[in-house]
Amino acid sequence: EEVETIALNKLSLEVKEGEFVAVMGPSGCGKSTLLNILGLLDDPDGGSFVFNGTEVSKFNERKRAQLRKHNIGFVFQSFNLIDELTVFENVLIAKHMNTRAGILSAACRLNYKEEKSMREESMELLDIFGLSGFKDEIASSLPYGQQRRLEIARALATQPKLLLLDEPAA
Repeated sequence: EEVETIALNKLSLEVKEGEFVAVMGPSGCGKSTLLNILGLLDDPDGGSFVFNGTEVSKFNERKRAQLRKHNIGFVFQSFNLIDELTVFENVLIAKHMNTRAGILSAACRLNYKEEKSMREESMELLDIFGLSGFKDEIASSLPYGQQRRLEIARALATQPKLLLLDEPAA
């Protein structure tokens, strides 16, 4: 017998700029589903979703990806680091990926001033999270807590309007 699961039934949530919201509940209650919908990774089955004044629930995947790329930062339950890169490179690559040039051509299209600025901003984030002393270490070699801090620094590198953290201290 198939059991239908209903998650987030009749949910209404408004988060204003600058607010910090924590969603708590038992395992399986829909917390991750909510974050995936807010992060435009999953589609809601109904209702409306307004992000930054724009109705986005009916956006196609391309428009959703574009909105995600420039406005939403994620820290997932499982690590989202590039293990082979250094701590510094993990933050810098997030900044590069957020440029119009994209990751493969970013170095070719950015001028010296832009590249220098990205490097400085990346180092500032590492300083804030106490990771500047580990900038040349391979990300996968860091202890768990430092990897978590690196993930948050990486998510903030794009200066998102919305930062979603799914059990970042688990």
